Amino acid sequence: MPVALAATLLAAAPASAASYIVTDLGDLPGGSAVSIATGINDAGQVVGFSSAATGYRAFLWSAATGMRDLGDLPGGYDASSATGINDAGQVVGTSSAATGSRGFLWSAATGMRDLGDLPGGGDYSIANGINDAGQIVGYSSTATGTRAFLWSAATGMQKLDDLPGGDDRSYATGINDAGQVVGTSAAATGNRAFLWSATAGMQKLDDLPGGRDYSAATGINGAGQVVGSSDAATGTRAFLWSATTGMQDLGDLPGGRDYSFASGINDAGQIVGNSDAATGTHAFLWSATAGMQDLNDLIDTAAGFTLAEARGINASGQIVGYGSNAAGQKRAFLLTPTAAAVPEPATWAMMLLGFGVVGGAMRRRAAATPTTVRIA
Repeated sequence: MPVALAATLLAAAPASAASYIVTDLGDLPGGSAVSIATGINDAGQVVGFSSAATGYRAFLWSAATGMRDLGDLPGGYDASSATGINDAGQVVGTSSAATGSRGFLWSAATGMRDLGDLPGGGDYSIANGINDAGQIVGYSSTATGTRAFLWSAATGMQKLDDLPGGDDRSYATGINDAGQVVGTSAAATGNRAFLWSATAGMQKLDDLPGGRDYSAATGINGAGQVVGSSDAATGTRAFLWSATTGMQDLGDLPGGRDYSFASGINDAGQIVGNSDAATGTHAFLWSATAGMQDLNDLIDTAAGFTLAEARGINASGQIVGYGSNAAGQKRAFLLTPTAAAVPEPATWAMMLLGFGVVGGAMRRRAAATPTTVRIA
């Protein structure tokens, strides 16, 4: 059941650090106390998936209504997951269906719509992201492999192919309002992050210095800044990429084992994800001014929450993900910045001027992103 568990932070963190109110979003009625939040829009509506009385279901949460079960597609077997939401409240994700698993589009007016799959596919598709124009990205089985797609109401599902030298595998994970798409594709050597646009096609983003031909892009903001993870000289690191600066290593949290993964970025250039730390996997917030911060250091310990992964961040700086509550239950969380955590307009400008479910089959720990959820 929805839980209104919130704790206002005291000034325990340094003056330069943000502070947040943490809210446990609860789970659906009859569930086993498990929920994971995967996305948030600028209205503060949150999507994800939760245990329910029968299986796991996609949810939509708001402060006004609490957690709502979005159901599944006709013929499905009580399994669905939501991974993205736009500012109109349209939700995308994946659901079991009468034949296989399908990407869906949900709205309050029309309910859940099956997006189908690409020609020759084997009844399998996943929808990962949606922009404010209603364009949807994800990936689908095809006659020769798995391909990234771009869907719109006008054109239906279009294949985005893969990078030169690839072996018919590409996965789209995010899209901005300009229609730029990011994801991961097989390439001539390994698997690489890509940036796609209708005018330029698919561009390879390479990997960090010392890496072993692996990178995966997970999110993109309105300025075209891209985040994800890449092999590096020591381990796997979260990255920030821009057309002017290339790929930047975001590091990891103190005490970690050279592993970090970036999941989301807002238009202010604030990035969220997860990183190994001295005591396990912790959610992080990164900015150009403060670097990588453990979000567990920015909430009141009296809340009893341990934040494991941050999945999304909106324009107001609200962050969603999952962690463990005081009872040890895996729960979706919403972090809301206090007044002190919201940068002044000049700070937003400085941040912007300072920058110029993928491949669970492709890479270890890809399940750290919402893009690897597969229901079969």
